[in-house]
Amino acid sequence: MRILVLNGPNLGRLGSREPEIYGSATLADVQTLLNGVAGVEAEVRQTDDEAELIRWIHAAVDERTPVVLNPAAFTHYSYGLRDACAMLQGVAPLIELHLSNPHARESFRHTSVISGVATGVIAGFGIAGYRIAAELLRDSE
Repeated sequence: MRILVLNGPNLGRLGSREPEIYGSATLADVQTLLNGVAGVEAEVRQTDDEAELIRWIHAAVDERTPVVLNPAAFTHYSYGLRDACAMLQGVAPLIELHLSNPHARESFRHTSVISGVATGVIAGFGIAGYRIAAELLRDSE
């Protein structure tokens, strides 16, 4: 099974940005972790550009590709990203993922415009959440 693992702004700094919140693992570590999930071919991407992230979602819709999305800061306000994600409904699963638990943090992080159109949400498990998401997608096929 092929899945897209899409990461939003500042996640390219994973491993060095606030390791006390996000951990010390990098996106390369996420790719290595996902390479070990049997039956899954995961492509990990990251962008700080909202338009690029939306284009990747559009491609996933066209290709009927399941998506694991860590929208990062876009979680809280990007209606454009939300509308693109909504196009996946009935086409391919979308798992919204957060390394930390947004509900245990600042109040502005408690609202997600993405959750309402996601198949499910995984939060608070660090990079292990990516493995969990990949296994859930594989096992739901």
